[in-house]
Amino acid sequence: MSDHTIQLLESGTNDEADHLAALHAALVDRATTESSVDATYRVVDSPVGALLLAATEAGVVRVAFAVEDHDRVLESLGTTVGSRILRGGHRLDPLARELDDYFAGARRDFDVPIDLRLAHGFRLSVLQHLKEIPYGTTESYGQVAVASGSPRAVRAVGSACATNPLPIVVPCHRVVRSDGSLGGYLGGLPAKELLLGLERGPR
Repeated sequence: MSDHTIQLLESGTNDEADHLAALHAALVDRATTESSVDATYRVVDSPVGALLLAATEAGVVRVAFAVEDHDRVLESLGTTVGSRILRGGHRLDPLARELDDYFAGARRDFDVPIDLRLAHGFRLSVLQHLKEIPYGTTESYGQVAVASGSPRAVRAVGSACATNPLPIVVPCHRVVRSDGSLGGYLGGLPAKELLLGLERGPR
């Protein structure tokens, strides 16, 4: 960033700040269109706290809760996806809208393209099955293991859920213990309770 840009930021006038914001947005849009960035990201508010959203040219690659530490998530993306990561742009507009609709109770499934490059092997098989668990229902870790082709891999299912790079969009919150108790959740049990409650609807 140039000394002139820093001075403009420090001067704090609304017109200058708006101008710089517009310039930044234009640069991100141009870079995204030209595929000269590896990923773009933004942070959105939600009923389960601030969510970091990140997308590659292929699709949404990461959704992260605040408890995961967004700075650490971005550092990790820098090594797994690529170091050219910019904040802003319009690539994540569709997911932001779909999340708003989901939390408003107006959407049951996510239609945005997703990029599952961060999952491999059995974990990838688990995530692919999770997308098939219907809204408002749950499956046990054992049921998911069977459906994913490894009936004895119950703990591995738990590990796949705990490392799900796309929580909410790939609904690992719909996986519970065989006795009906919640088990663990990447975003914390209050978030899991909220998501399941939202999907069950008013009683």
